[in-house]
Amino acid sequence: MNTKPSVAAASSTPRRVLVPLLLIVVALTVLVSDQLVKNWVVATLPEGQTVPVLGNFLQWHFVRNPGAAFSIASGQTWIFTILSAVVVGVIIWQIRRLRSVPWALFLGLLLGGVLGNLTDRLTREPGFPEGHVIDFIFTPWMMPAIYNIADIGIVSGMILFVLITLFGFSIEGGRETRADRAAKEAAALEAKQAAAGATAAGATDAGVTDVAETPAGSPAADPDPNTPGESSERSEGGTP
Repeated sequence: MNTKPSVAAASSTPRRVLVPLLLIVVALTVLVSDQLVKNWVVATLPEGQTVPVLGNFLQWHFVRNPGAAFSIASGQTWIFTILSAVVVGVIIWQIRRLRSVPWALFLGLLLGGVLGNLTDRLTREPGFPEGHVIDFIFTPWMMPAIYNIADIGIVSGMILFVLITLFGFSIEGGRETRADRAAKEAAALEAKQAAAGATAAGATDAGVTDVAETPAGSPAADPDPNTPGESSERSEGGTP
């Protein structure tokens, strides 16, 4: 009795549950920490003023951002609200295929970051769906932009996505090497060529069948009695 399929199914069941659970835990961690710190910023920090934390290495600078991450495209909040909602929907849809821990970390960071800023756009002033995102982290040595924990989650997720792509991790688990991708491409090319050859052979066979199966009494099989060749043969036979 072969028990391999049942063993494989049993071993895949925990991964099917635990990997999506990891995504949810990571997303909730980013979202909750982002919102708690933003509430502290609004209640404590003076808006528009720089508060040194570690000299020029780390500073707090509370601003309300009407654009995307790092204050990009200010004044287009409603567009990013729609895009964020679409991203959330796509991530939730992909959970059904999720079996990879690296993909769970990437999608969890991305989902938590997107939800963090989306919550601001839906709940903070000036109101739904154009609420301003709370930014407060300023690191002038690294970049001139002001950002927040949700932005850190999004950027960290995208860096992880680049690594996932380079190392060939599949969302359904396992790792796909360059040799595997090359083999798949070669197999697909061979299948395409075989299909094209079969189509051409089928067309040729159909042409041969049409000629071979022409009825003996058809016009194509019996020559026209009025043709010059036929008339000359009858003349030579001396028919009265």
